[in-house]
Amino acid sequence: MQRLSQSPTDPAFVQDPYAFYDRARAAGPVVFWEDYNLPCVFGFAAANQILRDRRFGREIPEDKRPPIAPHTAPFYAIEAHSMLELEPPRHKRLRGLVLRAFTSRRIEALGPEIDSLVDDLIGKLPEGPFDLLPAFAETIPVIIIARLLGVPEEMKDQLLAWSHAMVGMYQAGRTRAMEDAAARASTEFTAFLRDYVETRRRRPGDDLITSLIGAEEAGDKLSTDELIATCILLLNAGHEATVHAIGNGVKTILEAGGPKDWLAPDKVEATIEETLRFDPPLHMFTRWAYERIEVMGHVFEPGDEVAVMLGAANRDPSMWENPSVFDPGRPAKPNLAFGVGLHFCVGAPLARMELVRALPKLFAACPDLRLAGPADYAMKYHFHGLEQLIVQR
Repeated sequence: MQRLSQSPTDPAFVQDPYAFYDRARAAGPVVFWEDYNLPCVFGFAAANQILRDRRFGREIPEDKRPPIAPHTAPFYAIEAHSMLELEPPRHKRLRGLVLRAFTSRRIEALGPEIDSLVDDLIGKLPEGPFDLLPAFAETIPVIIIARLLGVPEEMKDQLLAWSHAMVGMYQAGRTRAMEDAAARASTEFTAFLRDYVETRRRRPGDDLITSLIGAEEAGDKLSTDELIATCILLLNAGHEATVHAIGNGVKTILEAGGPKDWLAPDKVEATIEETLRFDPPLHMFTRWAYERIEVMGHVFEPGDEVAVMLGAANRDPSMWENPSVFDPGRPAKPNLAFGVGLHFCVGAPLARMELVRALPKLFAACPDLRLAGPADYAMKYHFHGLEQLIVQR
């Protein structure tokens, strides 16, 4: 196993991680990334195998769990009930109960609301150079997920603040100040939702929180702590990923010369999938080995951790021809932007629908939209989203 070094907080890497990914992929199917002190897989086949293999999982083995520092306890109290961090049987129970409430019919019913919100935001876009992220990309997912859950949408700025603080715990090079901010956000977010859930128990509404309260299978329901963790997961993961996906998608299309006919009704879904493949919002997910497992000639022992590099796998030349070229017309193949297997993103259908509905409307209303400033990525690796997206109509 070859060893490579690349700081994940190096500004040049954050702006373009793909050159390192190509070098790492060429070094072998499993490469040791010294800066993370982890074996990593950068190719599609190995990534797909690990994400699908139930002998790998998210839940940290008991003997590998580090002590929780007291100042981070509020954050990890939520993580303890998040299905993102759990494995069966508890993961199966939680995901099953969530899917009973988070149905495809409920998601599809949001379509007209997304259309109306997008139209309203487009109507408010300024004429001069402006940042598309707060004016458009950030607003859509946070308002839609707030409406879905039944949380007052006028709280969107507070929800965004809590979300940004909490996901700081996953970033490379996190500091004590970031940990303190995440703990405060966790405490405040939990207190708000605990009160809101109790309100919904007394006065049910037509929203996801009410449905989650009532979700039941064989007499089993979500506990209040599980319900709170699920709502926070849906808000944080759904918002962060979709904002980045919208921003990255618009940037990609503009840099490729504009939408051409790529966003026509019969082509828009393929174009959105290509933006997700080409520049996905999340670049790394880790797994733990629960048994002795061989992957592409490398043996993982029980308790070994491995990083699956989603952004790199999506540009594997053994899977896609000319993978560094944005080509919405390429043959359809599954990508790993939302993962695959047991932990496939539960919010992926909603994120895709927001993208499919928002981007065609944006470019139809602003046919001359162009970049009017640097589109730099935020220093938040392994999240991959823009700091700003300055455009001109």
